[in-house]
Amino acid sequence: MTRTLSVCADDFGLAPGISAGIARLAHAQRLTAVACITNSPHWPGAAALLKGLPDTVDVGLHLNFSEGRPLSARLARRWPRLPALARLIVQAHLGLLPRAEVRNEVHAQLAAFNDAFGRPPRFIDGHQHVHHLPGLRRIVLDMVEHVQPLPALRSTGRVLGPGFGLKRWLIERSGGRALERELAQRVIARNPALLGAYDFVDPNYQALMRCWLAALPAEGALLFCHPGEHRPGDPADAIAAARERELAYLGSVAFDDDLVAADVRLGRVWTT
Repeated sequence: MTRTLSVCADDFGLAPGISAGIARLAHAQRLTAVACITNSPHWPGAAALLKGLPDTVDVGLHLNFSEGRPLSARLARRWPRLPALARLIVQAHLGLLPRAEVRNEVHAQLAAFNDAFGRPPRFIDGHQHVHHLPGLRRIVLDMVEHVQPLPALRSTGRVLGPGFGLKRWLIERSGGRALERELAQRVIARNPALLGAYDFVDPNYQALMRCWLAALPAEGALLFCHPGEHRPGDPADAIAAARERELAYLGSVAFDDDLVAADVRLGRVWTT
């Protein structure tokens, strides 16, 4: 039986080279979704690269609370720079997030998306999965319910795939399973499962993809990825080499061949 895989490229807007690489894949229909960071200084110039995308590609909001600077002046007064992920996770689980300011930032990042496209995002998720963290999770869910048409939300409650068991466990247990329960209760569209977690060090992205395709359940799944280029003048990027490997593979005939061999097609998997 043919199974369906949604492939979402994260971090569009983070840097010019990343945006260019993702846009190239999206226009070639090598992706089914693009997740956009709108609090980056590169966002206003990057958004135009996604104009005229095929209808098969959804464009969504990639909420960012762990890299760069806030978009809203209100949160910037508390956090001139956004905290590193580890610190954010600790603050969220201890109930120490400045919730009013965080809520204002969520709406500012959403407004920046709407301003660029003249419509709301088709889906919402979080850079480094921050949308599922305690405190932030409820703010995001409440905001989603006031957006029309109602966006889908990336579920991180069921992470499948090869190896990297600790990373998958951390994603699920730091808020993913709680998010999945709330999405079901609120009847918000989400992905049945999540693929794509790895250490960004493994040089053989094709081998990883073959394992993810083997793990793809009958009901389908969303695979998150981070393709991109690194251009002179782009900000320093700890996973630049991994982005280049992913970009090369996803744009190759080898990716097509692996999909055929696994009897997998690209498409949407959002479900309630």
